[in-house]
Amino acid sequence: MRRVVQIAAPWRDPALALAALADEAWSLCLLSGGGGERGRWSYLAARPLRVLVVEAAEGGDPFAALADLIAEGDMLADGPPFQGGVAGLATYELGGRAQGLDLAAHPDWPHLAVGLYPAVLAFDHQAQRLSAIGRGDSQTQARARAHGLLAALEAGPRPTPPAALAGPMAVAPGGAYETAVAEVVGRIAAGEIFQANIARQWTGELTPGASPYDLFAGLARRSAAPFAAYLRLPGRAVVSNSPERFVALRRGPAGLTAETRPIKGTRPRGCDAAQDAALAAELLASPKDRAENLMIVDLMRNDLARVCRPGTVRVPELFAIESFANVHHLVSTVTGVMQAGRGAADLLRAAFPPGSITGAPKIQAMKVIAGLEPPRGPYCGAIFWAGVDGAFDSSVLIRTAACVETPQGWRVEARAGAGLVADSDPVAERLETEAKISALLAALASDPRGAA
Repeated sequence: MRRVVQIAAPWRDPALALAALADEAWSLCLLSGGGGERGRWSYLAARPLRVLVVEAAEGGDPFAALADLIAEGDMLADGPPFQGGVAGLATYELGGRAQGLDLAAHPDWPHLAVGLYPAVLAFDHQAQRLSAIGRGDSQTQARARAHGLLAALEAGPRPTPPAALAGPMAVAPGGAYETAVAEVVGRIAAGEIFQANIARQWTGELTPGASPYDLFAGLARRSAAPFAAYLRLPGRAVVSNSPERFVALRRGPAGLTAETRPIKGTRPRGCDAAQDAALAAELLASPKDRAENLMIVDLMRNDLARVCRPGTVRVPELFAIESFANVHHLVSTVTGVMQAGRGAADLLRAAFPPGSITGAPKIQAMKVIAGLEPPRGPYCGAIFWAGVDGAFDSSVLIRTAACVETPQGWRVEARAGAGLVADSDPVAERLETEAKISALLAALASDPRGAA
């Protein structure tokens, strides 16, 4: 995979391009929306050369196995950040291995599922350019792989699917969630933890004939997010509309620079411009939300410091407002320069699972979560890519549906959580989960032609 070739192709929408490959096991789409630099690049990949699946019951070191799969190769000077390599899924329970905890396994999901992709389609939203990038042991092989992935898009159009949901989603009772919030607040008051993120679960079934891709396409139309993703595994699929970066690596003059952008603090969007601006201003000024965000910033600084050079960990952006289709979020940025010899697998091991969806201190917060929630699976894990030049990027799998194929069709599980601190109000936290899940529920309940 050392040689690389880039082929220009006519522009097309990446979510629509995925349709031709969406039913293939190991098809992958990393979809960026919402504008700005984080919304510039989308990727589509399929047909990996090799796959690595680490089941919950397997021994060994999954991070070392991941590092062994990540290959080195040539890079195009004018190409996209990801030019082929490793990509896939780390579920939340992989964090137990990273943090030395024996977390209960999710019955449907492995800890790690990744592929080594010899070709990717890179969609530059700013320039409206599509490139097919192929990798191989020779230029001829690399070119053939790039052409082969492009040719796979020429399958006929998918038939119009039925409406997505077979019936209403079942949801964990709001009263039970409020009770859990009150318990966590009590444990915070007792000094056990400072913060924990506790989630509610929604479950349902897709209409026979509907697929996870139909949900993904509906979310892409309705609610653009910078870290949306689709991953089809054998008998399973992950559909994510995440707004949150977990950790990333970029190569620069100083070496590999790590970045994380934790989200803590949420308000719904307003009914009109004045109310919307007032809600954003309220979030920015909220002592509770700022304290919640700052706790996770400190946690992520500690995580990055494990693998970054001493003195290089910085917070270049603290308490920024980012707005999405249904919510405003409070976001901060933490960076650091990686130690020599450290790479993507080391960073993932040091920081996983994301601090923004566990709490502080992380290990004790994870123990509290394990006592109050069933295993999370993909929810609050990460979808990521690791390039041949050492670069890496990953999302936090919030606003995410975990789909499992059954003889009757697809079963769907989704969750939404809230970060709880000493002055959290149980009712307000419940309402926050409902604001966060709203875009996903709307896409699940919608007609594929766009009518609700």
